[in-house]
Amino acid sequence: MATAAKSRSVDVKESTFQWEGRNREGKTVRGEMRAATETVVQTTLRRQGISSTKIKKIRFKSGGSISEKDITLFTRQLATMMKSGVPLLQTFDIVGRGHSNPAVGKLLLDIKSEVETGSSLSQAFRKYPLYFDALYCNLVGAGEQAGILDSLLDRLATYKEKILAIKGKIKKALFYPIAVLVVAFIITAVIMIFVIPAFKEVFSSFGADLPAPTLFVIAISDFFVEWWWLIFGAIGGGLYAFFAAWKRSEKVQMIMDRFLLRLPIFGDIIRKAVIARWTRTLSTMFAAGVPLVESLESVGGASGNYIYKMATRQIQSDVSTGTSLTNAMQDATVFPNMVTQMVAIGEESGALDSMLGKVADFFEQEVDDSVEAMSSLMEPMIMVVLGTLIGGMVIAMYLPLFKLGAVVGG
Repeated sequence: MATAAKSRSVDVKESTFQWEGRNREGKTVRGEMRAATETVVQTTLRRQGISSTKIKKIRFKSGGSISEKDITLFTRQLATMMKSGVPLLQTFDIVGRGHSNPAVGKLLLDIKSEVETGSSLSQAFRKYPLYFDALYCNLVGAGEQAGILDSLLDRLATYKEKILAIKGKIKKALFYPIAVLVVAFIITAVIMIFVIPAFKEVFSSFGADLPAPTLFVIAISDFFVEWWWLIFGAIGGGLYAFFAAWKRSEKVQMIMDRFLLRLPIFGDIIRKAVIARWTRTLSTMFAAGVPLVESLESVGGASGNYIYKMATRQIQSDVSTGTSLTNAMQDATVFPNMVTQMVAIGEESGALDSMLGKVADFFEQEVDDSVEAMSSLMEPMIMVVLGTLIGGMVIAMYLPLFKLGAVVGG
């Protein structure tokens, strides 16, 4: 019976109430309180000697998702305020109420409530795994145990900022060509469905044989006009099904991650970005005092690539049986010689976290340079492709007009 009663009490959903009242001296006081009902708020205030005059439930605005950028910004704000000596609960209150995203504000006030009821900060974060992964919680827990939470939060904020920056560079590398291809497809579809049929009507009045390129383009246009709904539906449905399978199926993830690493030009950039994230994560975890084997458990998932995730599991298994990190990484065959050599120097000198940080800095700079070089290379290539595509259709449509002009001129 006691267990059942306890279970029911845990399931009670609390809300935030804003209250106003008068204390024993007759002064007006205001505040906020987390409770299940207004009655609980009234009872609690009465015990504190406050006669409540107004109690209002705060309703948070819905909408707005919580992005990785929001969590990174919150981590930096939390680290800065704690270094400045602002109490933890007050920090959550300031950041939560001042945030422009209502979803983030609600999340932070919920975490504040967990801490107020006796949970440690790492335990409170673990209740929201969608936003705070194992790596984040482990670092916060290590900071709490060692009494250096402000320092660890600062290191964690720097780590997340660098990871966010490298993700942004990869997105920048992929966004431009994809955006141009999408625009090119839309323009081509508009020409095929609306422009070319108008030319076809003009050509039908000529009563002459049309050139082969023109007939080919008109045939494609007829197909677009008749089946445009199927083409757009198949492309949209296919992309949705593909990305859903990529997100949920480990087999599809493994195939796609291996394929991305083998892509010309892009594959090299993605590999450098993955290695930068891998070394940056391990450096941050190891510097925080997290044991190597336990650190490796979080590193694989943080790398963002299934091939490196599986390689990290093998490295973790080898290290747990006494193999050095250098030998384990060499056996995994997914790291360049420079990385394993730097790790070997770090292990011998006892400065593994520093060496891993330097490797991460090097590969982050490599990604930056590669993205810049690729952007300057992609622009003329895309212009050539678009010029060939659009120009080819224009020429095919004007060939009959040139032929007609030659006949009239003759």
